[in-house]
Amino acid sequence: MQQAAGSTSSSKSAAGEPCKRILYKGHNPISPSQRVGLTFISAFSAFADPERADMVAALGETTGHRALKQMHHRMLQDPDGIELLRERPQLDEHSVDLEALGQLPSGTFGKAYADFMAHNQFTPDSRLPVRFVDDADLAYVMARYRQVHDLWHVLSGLPPSLEGEIALKWFEMVQTGLPVAAISALVGAARVPREGRAALRQKLVPWAIRAGRRSVPLMNVWYERYWDMYLSNFREKLKFEPAPQ
Repeated sequence: MQQAAGSTSSSKSAAGEPCKRILYKGHNPISPSQRVGLTFISAFSAFADPERADMVAALGETTGHRALKQMHHRMLQDPDGIELLRERPQLDEHSVDLEALGQLPSGTFGKAYADFMAHNQFTPDSRLPVRFVDDADLAYVMARYRQVHDLWHVLSGLPPSLEGEIALKWFEMVQTGLPVAAISALVGAARVPREGRAALRQKLVPWAIRAGRRSVPLMNVWYERYWDMYLSNFREKLKFEPAPQ
């Protein structure tokens, strides 16, 4: 996410308030009043239809400033976190060779990730880009958070089912403090069938809180360097307790 050349801060929004300059590719600067409006619109849309990924993403960006700053601060306290912020690696189709990862030995982290993506017909580019975060460093933190979501599925062993996603959102809430994780977890729980709620309440949510607290700060991990490590060893390194099956 590099700052755009020739950006300007002289334009004005429809509300008559100054717009900030473009800070990174895809950045959409908005005024404070527009941000408030977008927060309400995205929240209403996300509550009405949790499948609206664009609205969930917008809500995460308009409500996540404080949590992103805290995540950024924790990254600055860690050598790997500092390197990640400096180098800004991307988990996308240009940098991740799923075919090559699929050839790694069974049981490795990379092989498990490739199998997960193939089984669910996901691609590394499936996550929406960041648009409304008015800080290039924090925008990268948000982008990285989205990009490692599927890796956390692999580490946890949770499927991308409704219950699995809700449990992972609880885990993310503990690890990141992002309000959108809490909102997604609570809204999603209302859509879970009665029998699934018991599993969430009795097993998955307690696991998510416990594992989120015990694991190392996972935003500081350069996952791409551990593709060939066995998943069990990688979990041990990260102090990551897999979810109950």
